[in-house]
Amino acid sequence: MSLDPAFGYLIVGGIALLFAIAGCHKLRSLALFTEVFAAYRVLPDVWARRSAWLIPGVELAIAVTLPWAATRRGALPAAMGLLIAYGLGIGVNLARGRRELDCGCGTIGTRRAIAGWMVWRNVLLLLALATAALPWISRPFDGADVLTVAGGVAAFAVLYVAIDQLLGEVSPKAMRLSGRTS
Repeated sequence: MSLDPAFGYLIVGGIALLFAIAGCHKLRSLALFTEVFAAYRVLPDVWARRSAWLIPGVELAIAVTLPWAATRRGALPAAMGLLIAYGLGIGVNLARGRRELDCGCGTIGTRRAIAGWMVWRNVLLLLALATAALPWISRPFDGADVLTVAGGVAAFAVLYVAIDQLLGEVSPKAMRLSGRTS
C-alpha cells in the first residue's frame, strides 16, 4: 500500500500547521499554559511546572520537521506520541471526573473544559499520521499538486476550526441553554 505524495503532503502540512499554531499559542502565554499543564496532575507538580516549556518546543519542532522527507521519519512518531499523550491526559482526567479542567487548547484568555470528543479528535489525527507513515509513491510533484495541497491545507484548517468551535463552544452552550448537561 502506497500513498500519493499530494495526499501525504496534505496530511503532514495540515498537522504541521496545527502543531505550529498550538506551540505558538502556548509560548505566547507560557505562564498560563504551565498552570493548565500542572492542573492535569499527570506528573508531579514540580516536574510539570519545570517541564511545561518543553511541550511547545516539541510542537514547534514537529511542525518544522514533519513536512520534509529527510526529517519526517523522526517527526511522525514524535507527533503521534504527543497526540497519544494529550489524549491520555484528557482521558485520565475525564475518568477522574475532572470535566471542568481547562483543555488548554483555546485562544489566550478563553477557557474550554475537556471533553470526550477531544480524545476522538486526537485518535482521528493519529490515524491520519499513520496514513502519512505509509510509503509514498515516487512521482514528480508539479504545480497542480502544490495548488491542491495548499487548497487542501486551507480547507482542512477551516474545517478543523469550524468543528472545534461547534463541539467546543456552540454545543456546550446550547446544552446549557436547553437545561441539559454535557
